[in-house]
Amino acid sequence: MAPPVALPLPALLALVALVAPGLGVAPGCDRPAHLWCSSPEVAAACQVESLCPALPRPAAAPVQLSLYYESLCPACRQFLVLELFPTWLLLPSEVLNITLVPYGNAQERNVSGKWNFQCQHGPEECLGNMIEACLMHEAKNFSTYFPIIFCLESGSSVTKNLDAVRCLQVYAPELDRGRISACVQGDVGLALMHQNAQLTEALDPPHQYVPWIVINGKHTDDLQAQAQASLLGLVCRLYQGEKPEACGGSKAPRTPSGCRR
Repeated sequence: MAPPVALPLPALLALVALVAPGLGVAPGCDRPAHLWCSSPEVAAACQVESLCPALPRPAAAPVQLSLYYESLCPACRQFLVLELFPTWLLLPSEVLNITLVPYGNAQERNVSGKWNFQCQHGPEECLGNMIEACLMHEAKNFSTYFPIIFCLESGSSVTKNLDAVRCLQVYAPELDRGRISACVQGDVGLALMHQNAQLTEALDPPHQYVPWIVINGKHTDDLQAQAQASLLGLVCRLYQGEKPEACGGSKAPRTPSGCRR
C-alpha cells in the first residue's frame, strides 16, 4: 500500500469545503476555503483558527508592576536596587511595564491653599521623593529616568547625588538641571506629590507598609513575598507570551550544566 500523501493546509481546507460545504464554516464566512487562513480576521470569521498554525498570534500583554515607595526607606531602596532594576535590565519592555510612585507613608495637608508634606524619614525624604517625581516629569521616558533613580537610591545620599559625577551627569546629561530644580522648588513639584498622595491613598487594599508592590492591578501578601524574593522569576511565570532568554525561553542558549575547566 502506498503511504498516505500529506496535503498542504490550503488544499486540505478546500477539500473539506468541497466534500462537506457546510462543515465547520461560520455563517459570516464569505471567503473560499483556500483563503480561510489568509489573515487572523478571516480565520476568526470562518472559525478555523485552530487549523491555521502559521497565523500571527496577538502579542501578550506585559506584566504591569507598580511600586509605591519612599526615597529613604531601606527596604524600598533594597528592592529597587537589587530586584527591580536588574529585572528591568534583563527583560524587554514588552514583557514588563513599571510605574514608580514615590510617596510611601508620607502625610499631606493643605496649608493656606498650598500642599504641605510630612515624610516618615523627615524633610530629606520629602525632598528625595520630590526630586524623583520631578525627574519623571521632566524626562518623560522611563528608560531615561529609571537609571538616574537607581543611581540616586543606590548611593549614600539620595538628595545629594543628583549633581555628582554619577547620576544625572552620567545617565542623562541632556536633561536640564535648572528645570528639575524649578520643579522641585515650585508648584509643579507640589502638584506631582499631591498626585502621588492621591494614587497612594486610592490603593485597594490600603497600603500598610512600603515598598508596596502591585502586580497586574493586584496586591496580595503572596505576590509581595514572591516579588521581593525573586522578581525575575515571578515576572517570567506571569508573562503569557513567548518567554525571553532571561526566563530560559526557547531563544535561550542551551548549555550543559556542570563546572567547566
